[in-house]
Amino acid sequence: MSNISVLFVCLGNICRSPTAHGVFEKMVAEAGLQRHISVDSCGTGDWHIGHSPDERSASAALSRGYDLSHLRSRQITANDFSQFDYILVMDKQNLLDVQAMCPTDYSGKLELFLDYANNFSETKEVPDPYYGGLSGFDHVIDLVEDASKTLLATFQPATSNSRFKHDQP
Repeated sequence: MSNISVLFVCLGNICRSPTAHGVFEKMVAEAGLQRHISVDSCGTGDWHIGHSPDERSASAALSRGYDLSHLRSRQITANDFSQFDYILVMDKQNLLDVQAMCPTDYSGKLELFLDYANNFSETKEVPDPYYGGLSGFDHVIDLVEDASKTLLATFQPATSNSRFKHDQP
């Protein structure tokens, strides 16, 4: 199996993208694929660099079995575009911001994360729960779990020689 790298992106890297990071990382480990799939997250903004995930995100995630305590916020860098195979963004505005930074050669790596959702296909954006109530953080986990399951399934080919969408020739 090829090595695959996935980067989740939101605005501040303290709510949505670290939740996706933690959820997907656990699913990868449970599938025994942690030697083949690497996961990271970042934000487009620089307000929270070095901070732990928002307490409400961490608490909601922990209540569902996902530990975010090892994660620290960082801002997207120019190197991320060449380093990661999949750059999955939480909402359309951040996607526009990432597209504006992205070298043309790597633009095919950028997608909205919820393009992978099955049960929540009516929405294409993971809403930012930062200014809302606790239920918003639970809803983010619901969305992230759904899209993560589909994303992981795309990385489990029928044969080890299968090529992935973003593999280079």
